Amino acid sequence: MTPARLSRPGPTRAIVIGAGIGGLAAALRLAAAGLDVTVLERASAPGGRMRQVPSAAGPVDAGPTVLTLRGVFDDLFAAAGARLEDHVRLLPQPILARHFWPDGEVLDLFADHDRSRDAVAAFAGGAEAAAFDRFCAEARALFTAFEAPMMRAADPRLTALAGTVLRNPGLLGAMAPGRTLAGALTRRFRDPRLAQLFGRYATYVGGSPYGAPALLSLIWEAEARGVWAVEGGLHALARAVAGLAERLGARFVYAAEVAEIGCTSGRAARTVLTDGRGFDADLVVFNGDPRALATGRLGPAVAGVAPQTRRRPRSLSARVWSFAARYDGPALIHHNVFFSADYAAEFRALGSGAIPPDPTLYICAEDRARHRAPSGPERFEIIENAAPLTAGGIAGEEFETCRTRVFTTLGRFGLRFDPLPEPAALTTPAGFEALFPASAGSLYGQSPHGMTASLARPRARTAVPGLYLAGGGAHPGAGVPMAALSGRHAAETILRDLGLTSPSRRTVMHGGMSTA
Repeated sequence: MTPARLSRPGPTRAIVIGAGIGGLAAALRLAAAGLDVTVLERASAPGGRMRQVPSAAGPVDAGPTVLTLRGVFDDLFAAAGARLEDHVRLLPQPILARHFWPDGEVLDLFADHDRSRDAVAAFAGGAEAAAFDRFCAEARALFTAFEAPMMRAADPRLTALAGTVLRNPGLLGAMAPGRTLAGALTRRFRDPRLAQLFGRYATYVGGSPYGAPALLSLIWEAEARGVWAVEGGLHALARAVAGLAERLGARFVYAAEVAEIGCTSGRAARTVLTDGRGFDADLVVFNGDPRALATGRLGPAVAGVAPQTRRRPRSLSARVWSFAARYDGPALIHHNVFFSADYAAEFRALGSGAIPPDPTLYICAEDRARHRAPSGPERFEIIENAAPLTAGGIAGEEFETCRTRVFTTLGRFGLRFDPLPEPAALTTPAGFEALFPASAGSLYGQSPHGMTASLARPRARTAVPGLYLAGGGAHPGAGVPMAALSGRHAAETILRDLGLTSPSRRTVMHGGMSTA
């Protein structure tokens, strides 16, 4: 359904609820198109999940840690007449990730494919290196085939995706219909450690490799195209987008929690904050978990939006430690993974809502983005997968139990941190629910399990005229680049609905000026 075009004189007033990267991307694009944009954010700073917390060594990331698919962000800044590299300093990572196993083996994967292939050959033999080549080629083919009709399409259709496969029947072997990612990888790699490594990419969108479709092997291609750290942490990117939007006229109101979205004549037209303040609008972009709408958290006028979020399973949550400490142990890089001995048992526990006793742990050594170890305390983020609050398990656990499990596990790999983090450093699933209401602690929205799960995500345009969605809970899904693309879909859908298919783009000039 396409809403009727507005006839009110003056700039169209857009309210964006939430300053996560999806909301920021939508706000920047709408401001660049000349709309009157106000962003309401319940936190004290932009970023959403791209947040930071204080530590003894300075602010430390407590959400996403690296940038992939840089072109998405080059396009975002270009839409506002700016350049990404003029607003943030990107640090390319020649080693994509360092992987550790309990048997003492270590494998680095590189931004350079040939170096990765040589590393796999040294790690697991020539036959596995050849399997790695085939896997990379298949992941690249899948990503290339589905990028336009799926990720970059505002409203993807199964018929269009089926047409893509019919035109490229060779994709079927790479897609492995009916198989999970873990099942497909077991057939591709004889070395179970390699199957475990590439199965981990299901967790990038909140899934289990034992439940996610084999198609998600294409996530590897997104990382293989390059990984960048952002100087100052990924939160600096959020601040840069917000700052650019402000220079184009957008207003940001922080500590502004929205209690209700109201409608006039069936159209989203007003937001009311918990403190009673109201903001009138011609349209509203909701950059929160769509489940908050469907469960009535934003009022009855919009409770019919995204009804599938009430019944579909939720993606994974996490326990996240963000802290500073002196470190001793094996050499770390920016991006490190310490695998459990029994991956299947780990995900069986998560699927039942339990806490695995031997978890896989991701460590971002934030101060090693420049490829050297600091001499004193440094900043770390440690992520442990956790079940969402809807999984039927416990909502939390004693802090000391959690800390003992995580740091005892790392101790078996030879890692030592001094001092160990205190309670303020830990965010649990219950903490994420408090930060992002109605998410059930899930960090990635709906579960990606099932061959057509990605098609079940809410789209930018909703059933309520004037209300649009952006963020990781909407299409095309979780992850910083995908959330940014959701903001693009929302903005472009709005401009089409307003009849502004070719708006005059404002251009940012030196000194903070802008022209229309």
